Amino acid sequence: MPTLENKLVVALSSRALFNFEEENRVFEAGDPTAYMRLQLERLDAPAQPGIAFSLIRKLLAFNDAGAERVEVVILSRNDPVSGMRVFRSAKHAGIHLERGVFTQGRSPFRYLRPLRAHLFLSANAEDVGEALAAGFPAARVLTESVLAGTNYPHEVRIAFDGDAVLFSDEAERVFQSEGLEAFQRHELSKATQPLPGGPFKPLLAALHRLQHDGNAAMRIRTALVTARSAPAHERAIRTLMDWKIQVDEAMFLGGLDKGEFLREFEPDFFFDDQTRHVTHAAQHVPAGHVTSGIANRH
Repeated sequence: MPTLENKLVVALSSRALFNFEEENRVFEAGDPTAYMRLQLERLDAPAQPGIAFSLIRKLLAFNDAGAERVEVVILSRNDPVSGMRVFRSAKHAGIHLERGVFTQGRSPFRYLRPLRAHLFLSANAEDVGEALAAGFPAARVLTESVLAGTNYPHEVRIAFDGDAVLFSDEAERVFQSEGLEAFQRHELSKATQPLPGGPFKPLLAALHRLQHDGNAAMRIRTALVTARSAPAHERAIRTLMDWKIQVDEAMFLGGLDKGEFLREFEPDFFFDDQTRHVTHAAQHVPAGHVTSGIANRH
């Protein structure tokens, strides 16, 4: 019987995987019938890669004849007719898709639970917020991001912010309410006390397992890219040590813009909760906004 057990499961919308921005403008104009007709007219015209395309293609390369380690599922507000174009575009691009859920305008986030998804990527902020509230790692794809580079074809490269992404927003709350000096004192006093996990801890753990159980042809390289600086760096490092999870690179930037550092790291995707950081990063790399934590509560 088919099963998703022991797989890394990534669910994503059609706009995250492919560039459907022109078609989406028709949809947002309030004419779903015209949108459906346009997708049907373009059924045999393969869509161009979207912002998450490189990430998905590389993750699927962990599958081989011996084991299916990664499952990618389209989870979309699209109608089933438009879904046909998604599957045809995937086949044309060499992206192996077998499963998809198309909800014709309704929020699809509830299907993350039976999928046991480790990640949900969507251009729809509402769906992402609901997924995060339900306990799933999720990010709003910035469709204006630049596409991933091609210098590392055999490495999945993923960069994460720390507070409110990998870690809880406990320390970020201190910074927001009391300022930088209070934040530094708070973190120095708790340097040996691990931070609680944030929304993306389960994804980092799943990637860690995939790295150790995967095939030799593909590798995962992760980076922690945080606005923290010394002495607040120590608690972040000790937290990862307590989780028994390693990251390959760590950048403690003390509030500097992250974009140019990310451009040098060349990730297939970057996750951050701060609008300023993720917007700047999108000028250099594929980026997603994790709409969690105190910074995103209005």
